[in-house]
Amino acid sequence: MAREIEKTNVMRVLERKNIPYTPHTYDPDAGLDGASVAKQLGQDPERVFKTLVARGTSGGLYVFDIPVEDSLDLKKAAKAVGEKSVAMLPQRELLPLTGYVHGGCSPVGMKKQWPTVFHETAEIVDTICVSAGKIGFQVELSPAALMELVGASTADLTV
Repeated sequence: MAREIEKTNVMRVLERKNIPYTPHTYDPDAGLDGASVAKQLGQDPERVFKTLVARGTSGGLYVFDIPVEDSLDLKKAAKAVGEKSVAMLPQRELLPLTGYVHGGCSPVGMKKQWPTVFHETAEIVDTICVSAGKIGFQVELSPAALMELVGASTADLTV
């Protein structure tokens, strides 16, 4: 059963910036994997994006948003941000660096706005869903508005 909609920091940021969005909820007990979340939302998995954080060889952090059923190609990700290589951020570092927990990470409202890259398919759909910054909550919005808000670029990022 879907949860009652409560405002998250992501929703507050979107409202402050006058970016229209549709809030969605899902039951985390029914599955946290991307396919389960997309199914609960009644959305095509190609339109539900997960937010991943990686560290480059320079030490810089990068945010990558890709469809939930896809896997990040680390070589393509590194190329997209001009790094020799990138590695996924250890889970224990996610909350202190981004303000978000694993499963609730959003490209909006991180403690610091890291360079962000969306998979190129975000440009060909009308709306996408991303985490609203809390497990069980998603926001659906225009990918163009979202990418403008976070200063994102696009690239082929998946295996």
